[in-house]
This record gives sequence, C-alpha cells and structure tokens, in this order.
Amino acid sequence: MVGVSGVRGIVGESLTPEVLTRFACAFGTYLHRGRVVIGRDTRSTGTMVQPLVTSCLLATGCVVIDIGICPTPTCQVMVEHLKADGGIIISASHNPVEWNALKFFGSDGIYLNAEEGTSLLKIYDQGPLSFASWDQVPSSEVNSHALDIHMEMVLSGIDIESIRKKKFKVALDGCNGAGSVITPRLLESLGCDVELLWCDPNGTFPRDPEPIKENLSELASFVKRTRSDIGFAQDADADRLAMVSEEGVILGEEYSLAMITEWLLSQTPGKIVANLSTSRMLDDLAKKYKGELIRTKVGEVNVARKIQETRAVIGGEGNGGIIDPKFHLGRDSLVGIVRMLEYMAHENTRVSQLAARLEKYYMTKLKTNVSPDGYAKVIDFFQKKYKMEKISLLDGIRVDWEDSWIHVRPSGTEPIVRVIAEAKDSHRVNALCEEALNMLA
Repeated sequence: MVGVSGVRGIVGESLTPEVLTRFACAFGTYLHRGRVVIGRDTRSTGTMVQPLVTSCLLATGCVVIDIGICPTPTCQVMVEHLKADGGIIISASHNPVEWNALKFFGSDGIYLNAEEGTSLLKIYDQGPLSFASWDQVPSSEVNSHALDIHMEMVLSGIDIESIRKKKFKVALDGCNGAGSVITPRLLESLGCDVELLWCDPNGTFPRDPEPIKENLSELASFVKRTRSDIGFAQDADADRLAMVSEEGVILGEEYSLAMITEWLLSQTPGKIVANLSTSRMLDDLAKKYKGELIRTKVGEVNVARKIQETRAVIGGEGNGGIIDPKFHLGRDSLVGIVRMLEYMAHENTRVSQLAARLEKYYMTKLKTNVSPDGYAKVIDFFQKKYKMEKISLLDGIRVDWEDSWIHVRPSGTEPIVRVIAEAKDSHRVNALCEEALNMLA
C-alpha cells in the first residue's frame, strides 16, 4: 500500500527487504544527502527494518539521527527541533502486528504532500538513485533525548497547575506500543495517579492496535475496577487517542477530537479543519461558537496543511487524531491527553458530563473488499440517485442530507473500501450502509 502516509505492507510478503531498500534509497536521493531523523514503534520487525533503512540512507550520503522507539509525533517534533531535512517513522500505526511501514516527513515535520510524494515515487520507480562515494559515507548519530524534548514541549503549552491540583486517577491502555514509556511519565509529571494497562513496549499487541470501541472493552472494565476518572487508549504509534468515561463507557474515537475542540473553541473561537469522514459534532461546534468548519480529504497531511493555510484553532480526524497547531502540525495523542485533562480541571466536571454536552449521533464505520469496477459502480449510482443532494467528490463520494451523511472511499492504509455513515437515527445509518454495501458487493 502506497499513499499519503507512506508505504506499508505485511513484512515478508508485500513489504520485502527489496521494497524497503529501494524506498529508503529513493528518500535519501530525494533529500540530496540531507539529515534524516529515524524512529520506530515497538513492532518486533522494527529491529530488522530500522538498520536496513539506516544503511540505505547512509549509502545515499544522508546523515541519520536515530531516536529509537518513540511515538510518531515524537519523530515529527524532532525533525523540527533538530532542523533536519526530513524524517522516517517505521510504524504501521493502527495496522496489526504483522504489518510495518515507512512514513516520510519533510523538513517541517509534516507528512509529504501529494506533489512531494509523487516526486519520491518517481525516484522509486524510475531512479536514478544517488549514492555517495566510499569516502563520503557519513556516520549515524544516536539522540536519546527525543522523548524528553517532546514531553517538555507538550507541558509548555498547558495550564499544568490546574491539572496537578485535581490529582486525577488516569487509566492508560498503551497497547504495548510506542507511547508506553513516555505517556506514563507525562501523566506522572502532571500529578496523576496512573493505572497502567498494557504499557510494556515488548513488540506484542494484546489487542488490535486501532483504538476503536470494539477493541477497548478491557480498558472500560479496567477504568471501573480502578475507579479512574478517565481512561485513555492509544494505537501502536501513539498518534491516535480514544477515551473511556469514569463510568466505564467507551466514548469512541470521534469524541476525542470533538471534546477537545469544544474546550479550545470556548477559549479561542476560530476555524476548525477536519476530514470528510469526521462526525457532524464538529459542524455543531462551529455553529455554536460562530466559527467555520473546513473539510479536507482524508489523510493527516491534508488536514495539517489546511490548518496551516487557514490558521485554524484546532483540527484533526475523527479516528482519534488531534492536531493542535499551538504545539505542532501532527496528530498527537499526548497533546490530546493533556488538553482533555486541562478541560476536566477547568470545568471541574466529569468526562461523562462533558461528553453529554455534544449532540448525539449514530455512526457506523465499515470496510469491505471490492474490485475497482465495483467501486466505480457505487460512485456512479450515488451520483445519479442523489443528484439533488449535497455531493462532494473531493475524496471518493460523500452525500449529505439534513439529518445524515455517508462517505464511501478507498482506504489509503489497507486494500479495502471504507463506508462511513452518520445520522441522528440508527435505522437511517443502517439503511445508508446497507445500500452502499449492496452496491459494492
């Protein structure tokens, strides 16, 4: 799978040493012997991928700065902090453990955009690859301060004392991923009593890494058993965040961005940026705080660039990806965690009550295997049947009605088509999804 978030696949099948080698050499060629920050998540295959990629970058004349196991946002922060020319995070994010990936950042710590990605792919496909002579191959460096630098940056942007006074009890499900070390340290620095669930960065995932409702039942039980004030769940590279209320209710990944958006807009009204697959809760918040919601194609880079362009207050994706430009232009679960604790502290209110402030919607997210012909068929069908409705073809097809919407698009991270629908009524959601799936069958 090659898309806006890099190249990913199953190690030993689609993501072979040959693919990894050529992509790493292509990126080194693309950067013209620049300085590259490299980090990885806890997947066991990272021990094979990381030295392979490092060697290829060195061969192209790039200086490699190895920051070790770290969250994806830590790698992004370090690219900016070190004024590097680019970065690579070795992580397949929410994909299962057999997957891995190379995800590429530019000098600003943001994923490559479509134009930049096309340039990289052209080098990958056609060459020529550029290699350094024997006497110009640089050495690699190790930087062991990345987690400290990221944590200090996050803490510098919030009201620390208001959180410390509350002495929150926080349950954390790190999925044994890249956030398992830095996140407990962050919470402890905020005076929280931390209850850990699966925070051993050993390369095995005790649940599916994607932080969606279906995968968080253990955390929900853990929150109730430990009588925690809130539960946080991260994916394998800690860029996405989901929450569980003090009642043990799984709020779902859409609520993460929505609740933090409400908190920030209540302080500084302004623009919001979100992708086409994100909940209408954001439309409601934009209206409530007299702001503007701007929709983009799915993909962190698309949201980040639009935040940058419009100077939005907040942005992100409904998959639990929160981008607060006050910190940096990347999805960051650590930023989401501190913002949520700040919200709880200032409002002196429980998570369940903060969630209840948002409009109630029913959302279904499905995925299905489909042929290119089948996908084209559903696009054509929806365009004709709903030609009188509001239609967006920016990314697949999205159709909006007064009370509901549906979005059908090919995934950029898996060989599937995604079908996402939302409405005030669950029957309406089911009917929309069933219609789309029947056309895709």
